[in-house]
Amino acid sequence: MKSSYEIIRRPIITEKATLASEVGGVVFEVAIKSTKAEIKEAVENLFKVKVKAVNTSISKGKRKRFRGQLGKQRDVKRAYVMLEDGNTIDVTSGL
Repeated sequence: MKSSYEIIRRPIITEKATLASEVGGVVFEVAIKSTKAEIKEAVENLFKVKVKAVNTSISKGKRKRFRGQLGKQRDVKRAYVMLEDGNTIDVTSGL
């Protein structure tokens, strides 16, 4: 089993993520092979909160040219974590 720090890579701070935080949601970049159950358990262990739901999305990396060489950006999996009422996570502070 992977540790919580291997599953949750980093919080994502974007305009869409801050809109989600207004309704009790937090967005994290997670490991590609992690499941929704693993993500839920990792967030509950790290932040000591109750998770209501987890939605995930995988963004495929784009093909780019760098100095004439064809390359590919990495794939990214995002987890949209909805928290129970009364629970909050401050992503600006470190763990």
